[in-house]
Amino acid sequence: MDYIRREIYLNILIARRNNGEVKVITGPRRSGKSWLLSHVYYDYLVETGVPEDHIIALSFDQDDENMREDLLEVSALKSYLYERIQDKENYYLMLDEIQEVIGFERLVNGLNAKPNVDVYVTGSNSHLLSSDINTLFRGRGDEVHVYPLSFGEFCTNRTEPLNELWKEYYTYGGLPGLRNHGSAEQKVNYLQRLWKKTYLADVVERHNLRNEDLLENLADVLCSSVGSLNNPTKLANTIHSVKQQKADRETVEKYLGYLEDAFLFESVKRYDIKGKRYFESIKKYYSVDIGLRNARLNFRQQELTHIMENIVYNHLRIFGYLVDVGVVEVREMKDGKQQQTQYEVDFIATNGQEKYYIQSAYRIDDETKREQELQSLKRIDDSFRKVVIVGDDIAPWTDENGITYIGLLQFLQKGLQS
Repeated sequence: MDYIRREIYLNILIARRNNGEVKVITGPRRSGKSWLLSHVYYDYLVETGVPEDHIIALSFDQDDENMREDLLEVSALKSYLYERIQDKENYYLMLDEIQEVIGFERLVNGLNAKPNVDVYVTGSNSHLLSSDINTLFRGRGDEVHVYPLSFGEFCTNRTEPLNELWKEYYTYGGLPGLRNHGSAEQKVNYLQRLWKKTYLADVVERHNLRNEDLLENLADVLCSSVGSLNNPTKLANTIHSVKQQKADRETVEKYLGYLEDAFLFESVKRYDIKGKRYFESIKKYYSVDIGLRNARLNFRQQELTHIMENIVYNHLRIFGYLVDVGVVEVREMKDGKQQQTQYEVDFIATNGQEKYYIQSAYRIDDETKREQELQSLKRIDDSFRKVVIVGDDIAPWTDENGITYIGLLQFLQKGLQS
C-alpha cells in the first residue's frame, strides 16, 4: 500500500508488542496517531499472520461518522469488547482517542490484565499527559509520543528536487494531512483552520477558559519568539507591550501549561554545563510543527535562522533525544577585569550513553561569525561530541578542535551519525 509507514514509530511499537503494558500513543491532533495504529501497525500485524478478527480497532473521535454512539458509554463498550475476545489466541486492541470514554481507565486496565490481550490507546490532550500515564494505568502505561512528519518522512514518495521539498517543509511543516492539499492557499487554510477550530478550541473547552484572547495572544508570542529565553513574567510583559493586553504571571504560567498539554509547544530547560545545574526560572519554547508556527503568524516572520533552530530541535525529539539548552559560564579577563561570561549552546542532546553539544548556524560565511558560534563549544572540556549544523550543503568535516560540521539537509536525512 502506498503510504508513509512511519518506520520510527512502527519499530517502537514492534519492540513493545505483547510486553504486558498499555501502549499509550500521544501527540498533537492530526499528527498521524490514528493512522499509525489503524493502518501502519494494523497492516504489519496482518502481514505477520495475525487474523483480522483478532485486531479490534475503534475510534472515539467525535468527528468519526462510523462510530457507534453507544460505545462512548463504558458499560456498552465493555460488553462490545469482551464479546469479541472469543478464544485464547492473542488479540490486539486499538482504542483511538480513548479519553472520550468517561471511566475508560478501569476497563482498559482490566483488558490489559488478560494474558492474551495487547492494548494500544491514543490521546491528544491533557487527559493523557505523560505525567499521568502511570497513575491511570497502574504503573503499566508505556508512552509512545508521535510528532508530525520528519523531513525524511515528508520526502517519502515525492519526486521534486530536494531543495524544493525543503522550502515546502520549512514553510508548511509536516502535518500528514497537508498531503491532501495541493495549492499553497489550501495548505494555509488547513493550518489556520486547525489552529482556530481544533487546537485552541480544544484547549478552551477542556479547561473551560474565559480569557480566550489571552490564550491566542500567548500562542502568538510563543510562535514569534521560538528559541528565545522566556519565563511567565517576561511573556506577560510582552503580551502587555505588544498585544496591549494585561496579563498576570500566574495566569500566563497556567496557560503555558495548557498549550504544552495540548502538545502544541515544548519547553526546554537551560542547563549550566560546568556547574551541572538547571536554571529553573527560564526556558526556551519551540513549536511542535514549524508550519503551525508559520500559519499562526500569517507567514510574516520567515527568518530561516529561527525556523532552522526549531526544525533541528524537533528532529532531535522525533529521534528520541532528550534536549536541554546549554550555557557555559567562565571567568575571563575583559578590559583588564575579571568578568563572569556566559556562552550559549543551542542544544545538549542526550540518548542513553550518547551526548552531543549542538550549535544551529544557518550561515557561518565569515571567520567572525564562525568564531562566535564556536565560543561555547571550545569552552566545554569533556569528551562528548561537538557538532555545528549549518544551512549550507556541505560534506561533513571535523576541524582541529574536534568540532564536526554537518549540512542541514544531511542532518535531517541521516542524523548526527553523518
